[in-house]
Amino acid sequence: MSKIGNEVVQVDGGFELNDKDYCTCLLSTLKEIEKNTCVAMTEASNEWLYDYYKEMFINLSDLQRRLFELMFQNGWYQLENVDASKIDDKYHLLEKDYKSLSQ
Repeated sequence: MSKIGNEVVQVDGGFELNDKDYCTCLLSTLKEIEKNTCVAMTEASNEWLYDYYKEMFINLSDLQRRLFELMFQNGWYQLENVDASKIDDKYHLLEKDYKSLSQ
């Protein structure tokens, strides 16, 4: 299994937070806010509120994506390169779980 990523931009270590730490924290927070906004959007009681949450969700998604791209460019976020068999294994596991839920 290999990693997909860019050369890591080194940041200062130690007890103080650095750019990578701030970005990691912000990315996690944005992902959580994005999920919660999606839930709020699906539970909106009227069309105006739904549209408001939808616009907020789109803006949060864009911001989260831009931050991810920044982290990826700096080598602070890496992806895993997997072969097709691993994807098939995961698919079959999820398919089995789905079928057990519908019984």
